Amino acid sequence: MEVEITPERIQHGKYLANHVTVCMDCHSTRDWSRFSGPVEVGSDGMGGQRFGREEGFPGIFYSKNITPYSLEHWSDGEIFRAITSGVDKDGKALFPVMPYPYYGSMDPEDVYDIIAYLRSLDPIENEIKSRVIDFPMAFLVNTIPEKPKFSKKPAPTDTVAYGGYLVKIAACMECHTPVKNGQVIPEKAFSGGREFIMPNGKLQSSNITSDSLTGIGSWTEEAFVARFKDYYKPLREVEVMPEGAINSIMPWTMYGGMDSSDLVAIYRYLRTIQPIHKEVIQYTKTKKKGKG
Repeated sequence: MEVEITPERIQHGKYLANHVTVCMDCHSTRDWSRFSGPVEVGSDGMGGQRFGREEGFPGIFYSKNITPYSLEHWSDGEIFRAITSGVDKDGKALFPVMPYPYYGSMDPEDVYDIIAYLRSLDPIENEIKSRVIDFPMAFLVNTIPEKPKFSKKPAPTDTVAYGGYLVKIAACMECHTPVKNGQVIPEKAFSGGREFIMPNGKLQSSNITSDSLTGIGSWTEEAFVARFKDYYKPLREVEVMPEGAINSIMPWTMYGGMDSSDLVAIYRYLRTIQPIHKEVIQYTKTKKKGKG
């Protein structure tokens, strides 16, 4: 396969990769001195972010360089397979830090657009370290990839269905659902409480079901959209985190660039999800050990 590179594909792929599927979230350098770790200017696609044991991963993983410097010898079909099936150019299974099981549900046309955008990036020379996978995951990782289950993107006028599509390809459920043995618990989908170990403490994702007390059931459509748009600003204007504070892992500054109509669709879809009453303590600071 060969993707036709057009200005329209590049523009839409840029929108998806930066504001919906947020590929640039992991494949760029994030400034963690500021709220939600916005992407540093000029680092788009260079890779190198580290995901280690201290964060609960079975080994040490690094995001790949996805600029043309690294992808020059990849075919479009090989990039397509990596995005949607989790298998790289050499046939090796990718560890699902990258949520390819969700990307595999995309409309292929959206994947083509992302590939066109990646081809348009400035090449950045950045050699990535090799991953180190702990036993037994070193063997189990090869069993994780599966064939994609592509879908046809609903028309934006079918607001709820279109919102459901955006929620799926943005992998919202992955972070906003508690896990057991590394797998999300389907019956608790979107109820929050997934733990992320951060410097200075622990973060738990929010309940985004339609529960009126512990979820977003009392939020208006306007308030939901405004919450995201409030964070869409240049890097220099993003709040500097106070010393010792626990940061948010959610890339608010990236999702904030989503079209308001898309955010409305996401809101309307989330309001159809069964409410789950679940209080989440979002931030828990690490207690400092005393001397002696």
